[in-house]
Amino acid sequence: MQVPNNIKIHPSWYAVLQDEFEKPYMEQLRQFLRKEKAAGKVIYPPGPQVFNAFNSTPFEEVKVVILGQDPYHGPGQAHGLCFSVKPGVPVPPSLQNIFKELQSDLGIDPPNHGCLQPWAEQGVLLLNATLTVERGRAGSHQGRGWEQFTDAAIHKLAEKREDLVFILWGSYAQKKGAFIDSNKHRVMRAPHPSPLSAHRGFFGTRPFSQANDYLLSNSREPIDWALPVAAELDHVAVEV
Repeated sequence: MQVPNNIKIHPSWYAVLQDEFEKPYMEQLRQFLRKEKAAGKVIYPPGPQVFNAFNSTPFEEVKVVILGQDPYHGPGQAHGLCFSVKPGVPVPPSLQNIFKELQSDLGIDPPNHGCLQPWAEQGVLLLNATLTVERGRAGSHQGRGWEQFTDAAIHKLAEKREDLVFILWGSYAQKKGAFIDSNKHRVMRAPHPSPLSAHRGFFGTRPFSQANDYLLSNSREPIDWALPVAAELDHVAVEV
């Protein structure tokens, strides 16, 4: 399917979400973003990276879905994948806790960076509910239409695909994924990995090994959760 030049999303996703792009709320969202930029506001992530989650993980290749809420709102952080930051950017606290759980679960030492692009390229859809944010203003683009768009994406996955792993950390992600059929997919719920809530039940949940066990039980390749060193990811900041 031919994707319009003004929409930078993978053809496989455009095929299932084309109707969403044509709905009034998306035109209103586009107008809002244009006005914000015209007013001189800095929007994260940069335009080519807004749909990075969809472009890095084509629809048919999704194995695991991790839901986030908002992009990071600091300079140089967001690049279109939830919880992930570009190489060279300090690892945020929630991601530090994710790496601690990864080490406890699979014995994988924390990497020297916070870029999760290799996970995305293996089939881990790292999807934020809201795909843009104004610099320095967390949650500033909530309620503008992105949530409806990402809800549609999750619905399409849940309906059209089978035997996916949905990892829902925190109440926000759990509400967003409340409709997912746990008889058709593996749905894992736990507290958010943020420093405020990680000790309330996030640690010890072993999501990474559980995800791989489920994939293997359904004759699918597991995820290699070990991340390469930052020096091998220099291309990420340029090409995504």
